[in-house]
Amino acid sequence: MKFMDRRRFLLTTAATAATLPSLRALAQSPAAVAKLTLHPDAPGPTVPQNFIGLSYETQQLSDPAFFSANNEGLVARFRELSPNGVLRIGGNTSDVGWWKPTPTSKQPPLPPSVVIVTPGPDERPFQELAYSVTPEAVTNLRSFLDATGWTCLYGINLGTSTPARAAEEAVFVAKTLGSKLEYFQVGNEPDGFTRRFREKAKWTADAYLDEWLAAANAIRARVPSARFGLPDTAGNPEWSTTISTRLAAMHEHPEIAAISHHYYFTGPPSNPKANLDELLKSNPKVQSVAETTRAAAARIGTKYRMTEGNSCYRGGRPGMSDVFGAALWSADYLLTLASLGYAGANLHGGSGKAVADSLGGTLPGELLMPDPKAPHPRPFYTPIAEVEGRYVAEPVSYGMRFAGHFAGATFIPVDFNSGEVNATAFAAKLPTGQIVVAIINKDKAKALHIDLAGYSLAFTLSAPSLASTKVELTEPSKFREASIVAPASAVLLYGSQG
Repeated sequence: MKFMDRRRFLLTTAATAATLPSLRALAQSPAAVAKLTLHPDAPGPTVPQNFIGLSYETQQLSDPAFFSANNEGLVARFRELSPNGVLRIGGNTSDVGWWKPTPTSKQPPLPPSVVIVTPGPDERPFQELAYSVTPEAVTNLRSFLDATGWTCLYGINLGTSTPARAAEEAVFVAKTLGSKLEYFQVGNEPDGFTRRFREKAKWTADAYLDEWLAAANAIRARVPSARFGLPDTAGNPEWSTTISTRLAAMHEHPEIAAISHHYYFTGPPSNPKANLDELLKSNPKVQSVAETTRAAAARIGTKYRMTEGNSCYRGGRPGMSDVFGAALWSADYLLTLASLGYAGANLHGGSGKAVADSLGGTLPGELLMPDPKAPHPRPFYTPIAEVEGRYVAEPVSYGMRFAGHFAGATFIPVDFNSGEVNATAFAAKLPTGQIVVAIINKDKAKALHIDLAGYSLAFTLSAPSLASTKVELTEPSKFREASIVAPASAVLLYGSQG
């Protein structure tokens, strides 16, 4: 690194502001020359201040003490991640829970629409995984949101409930959460309902929308201000096309706050593709899903959001989801979504029991642990883990914090060619007028040499190796220009204040 005093920094950055948009990044050998060109005259989307989000299973609410202002360790980790993020309550367990308005309320019977599907190997029937959500849990959730500064997307059961029951729960939730409620999400991954509670031959995007409209209209009748996200699909983005086309043709429909979908890079944990080398490659699916989702959202004039995702579905894989490589992946993935105009992204996590129950009772990744008795995050991909009685910021959360520095900024399109180095770059103008540049070097062996005169190093995301569980997001002690982005690391660089 090249050190410089503050006077030199200010003079250099002022000169740089006049010479944008061309910046250069030079690698060691001619074969690895890379160039970064900014296009400040063609601004892209502005990142919402609350872009960063977490996703938790609704089953967490079965313990009213979990999301509570009294759970100080969890409150602290949320506040470290973002001062105003979005907590999404949903997941597979959202469609087997039931609202228990009074201490004497009994679990309701399954509605006639439910078709009980035989579970897969090592999975318990969903009926055995049912649980209740009480007014106490929702009241405590409000205190948690107040303590963290976050807001909430609240999942309502569609798979095993009825419109009347959905409306009853929504009334209490809307009244209690108030301004902390962003919108309701009715049903989780409906494109996968045939694995648990719908007949495959009859279940389509249209059938889902018919059921969704019945529930959403019942909620709207009792909560006129209710807003909704849909369809929250797992792997069928084309459902958004079908659904938005139908909604656009309707004379009236419930207010849609966002078109939503999920994204996991790969899975299950036993998949040979579930490894760091594959995770850190560019995935063209991200762009194609974004295009489909953005078109669906535009069709009905709303936003779009990735509401549940992570590195590897079914709880993550040890040595991939719980190490520094996942931090670089999350930083890159979240900044990619932000640059594509997403309103936000929620990476999935939570307690091991809740996620295991969402999968039928087990975490498959535990079978792949070298030492099954070693303390570890459960699930492996969770951004915040409870380990030996403490809430711990896991590697993936450091990548989220890195990306969070773009909150409120307006993206500047970039042309970036890093030659032989596996790296990505993003740039944006902050509300202060400063330019922020993120360079993420995902290459485990090759350094990226750079020459960005007038740009000050603000943060470095690093670890001893891609497989390390120890991650650092550090600020330099003095103003300095960056001359190199080390292998397996990322940097944030700030330019002049415009």
